[in-house]
Amino acid sequence: MERAGRTVFSTIAWLVLGAIAGIIVARTQYNTDLSAFLPRAPSANQQLLVDQLRDGFASRLIIVGVEGATATVRAKLSVDMARRLRAGTQLLSVQNGDTSALDRERRLLFAHRYLLSGRVTPERFSATGLRESIQDTLDLLASSAGLLVKPLLPSDPTGEMIEIVSQMSGGRPPHTYDGVWTSADEKRALLLVQTRAQGSDTDGQERALAALRGAFAFAVAQSGAAASGATLQMSGPGVFSAHARASIKAEVTRLSIVSTVLIALLLLAVYRSFPALVGGLVPVASGALAGVAAVALGFGRVYGITLGFGVTLIGESVDYSIYLFVQSQTARDRQWPGALWPTIWLGVLTSMCGFASLLPSGFPGLSQLGLFSLAGLLAAALTTRFVLPRWMPQRLAIRDLTALGTGVARMLRHGGPWRALLALIPIWAAITLYVHWDTLWNRELSALSPVSIEDQRVDAQLRGDIGAPDLRYLVIVSGHDAESVLRDSERVAARLSRLEEAGALAGFDTPTRYLPSRLTQTARRASLPEPVELRARLREALQGLPLQLDRLQPFLHDVETARTGPFLTRSDLQGTTLAAGVDALLLRDGQRWTALLPLRATEGARPLDIAMLRSEVARAAPLGALVLDIKSEADSLYSTYLHEAVRLSLIGFVCIVVLLLIALRSVVAMARVMTPLALAVLAVAAGLVQLGHQLTILHVIGMLLIVAVGSNYALFFERTRRESAGGSLPLILASLVVANAATVTGFGVLATSSVPVLAALGQTVAPGALLALLFSALLAPPLERPA
Repeated sequence: MERAGRTVFSTIAWLVLGAIAGIIVARTQYNTDLSAFLPRAPSANQQLLVDQLRDGFASRLIIVGVEGATATVRAKLSVDMARRLRAGTQLLSVQNGDTSALDRERRLLFAHRYLLSGRVTPERFSATGLRESIQDTLDLLASSAGLLVKPLLPSDPTGEMIEIVSQMSGGRPPHTYDGVWTSADEKRALLLVQTRAQGSDTDGQERALAALRGAFAFAVAQSGAAASGATLQMSGPGVFSAHARASIKAEVTRLSIVSTVLIALLLLAVYRSFPALVGGLVPVASGALAGVAAVALGFGRVYGITLGFGVTLIGESVDYSIYLFVQSQTARDRQWPGALWPTIWLGVLTSMCGFASLLPSGFPGLSQLGLFSLAGLLAAALTTRFVLPRWMPQRLAIRDLTALGTGVARMLRHGGPWRALLALIPIWAAITLYVHWDTLWNRELSALSPVSIEDQRVDAQLRGDIGAPDLRYLVIVSGHDAESVLRDSERVAARLSRLEEAGALAGFDTPTRYLPSRLTQTARRASLPEPVELRARLREALQGLPLQLDRLQPFLHDVETARTGPFLTRSDLQGTTLAAGVDALLLRDGQRWTALLPLRATEGARPLDIAMLRSEVARAAPLGALVLDIKSEADSLYSTYLHEAVRLSLIGFVCIVVLLLIALRSVVAMARVMTPLALAVLAVAAGLVQLGHQLTILHVIGMLLIVAVGSNYALFFERTRRESAGGSLPLILASLVVANAATVTGFGVLATSSVPVLAALGQTVAPGALLALLFSALLAPPLERPA
């Protein structure tokens, strides 16, 4: 009766707590953005970095390539795609070089050319300046641009429209064929689109990609058999994030199924009992549910990095049920909880002690990982201790593993020669790590990138074809109102133009090319002479030129209209691609305005001189401007993240040592437990380096896992030394072998992943767990012969 009552109580408690955790998990917000890598108190540059990677201008750009079929068909596909995409709602702008679809933009630019052209100055509208600019325009009539210039001559003899087009091209325009952009070898048509969805909105990015695919399919269908061989290529941050999420989801699903099936088959072959197999998975599910719920309560949201890395940590929890089912098959199974749980609890505490060191991290990702592991391991252990035994029959009918344990014991009693080799491991590891010390750590964020080599190749190819910048460098100008930000941006742009002329910079973009500040528009308008004065200067300028004053009446009219007309505003740009350009580069966040000026490094040159750039920008706008090197800042942030992970892991290691000293009350005993774990970590680190791997933060977490999992093995062997295991020794050894096989199988499957972050974790923990057991066994005292 008493046993039945306890069973009912433990079951009800487990169900109630599980239901509460399930409700919390169901209502939790899950984030997949980069804020997990952002410190709790980020610097201005760090915050700007994450903002740009998450929602900046570059995060919304997608480069599209159309290959196959003929060049003429590809051009038609490009035009048809652009027309359909512009009519949709997923994209802010679509550019493909086709000017026939930009009549409104041309009319708007032409109407405001004297407010937009950077060459409108008092000197340009002097008699001498007018003569020089008109002569330049006449010279263009004889060039390949003559067909464009001729109809504009009566209204725009100074060539302001040509200047505006040059300003807005942002550097070398792509090659064209049949009026649309193509690669230089004319093997693919090109489009550049900007998504309406933010870069961090992966669902929105996927909808934009679906719209692109739909437009391509529609265009191919419209062109019929001639376009049957055409293919679509896309690249950009949104493409990468969508592909990464899909590939990680597919990989996690595949690896989870494979590892679950393999571990289930392993345990089924060991137990020969389906109920035991199902029961063994209960602590794993309980731990995962408790971990997510704890993080949700502690942080209010759960990061994808926590789920991706944290779930693997619960793999340790399957060991507890293995110890329960295997070691409780002795004649003393009724004393099993009291006899064996002190050892297991000490193993649980050592694991929790290690992961608790991550809690005070300044990075939410590490803190969440620590809390997830603490709650998950504790829940799994409590479930195994107080729930599973109540569900077990008096004697669980599983396979007798005494023979397996006896064979392992026999092997260990003859392992003397191998023990001597253990002394060589720290020597070999020390030499290896010392030789590779300068390249030991990979400090670049790209080490965690899930982007495939093929996707990187396509991106480089399309980016080179369209002449798009790599957007690594940004000047960021901030202020409390749009006008002050635009003014500062113009001062910065003037400095950048000088650097471009000197060859230190390939080019840059600025929102003031589309929307000059009110101050600049006022100055340009003031540069325009009154009608009588302009007519006099123009008559003087035309002397000796093959152009009559009467033919330039439209010019005189337009100058006066611009001189007395309204300023250009953001609302004037509404509904044009120019509005998308302004909105991408001029941002508002509450009361704060920010202008982005993307920079382009010269081709084939070394990285830009950031110190020089910062000095020039500071002279132009000393209070509200920053130069951001996205790659360097990202690598620096990741390097800080990595250093903190290493530091906290070492603190956790020290905490484990202190805990073992208190529990075992012996420095020698503590050393016997920690030595095999330290050897396993050293061997794995040296082995990875020897195989050509650079260590990342995932390897650090993996090494912490080696200690967490391996501590159970070392503690069991220490228990066999301190207590007489008697007839239970074979089953203790058998349970350790089975638990280790399950862990190595799960992480071994993970090591085959094509996703670098998952593969790194598997490549570290799988061999580390195996070595931890092996070294614990070899360093244990000679085992007694079973009775």
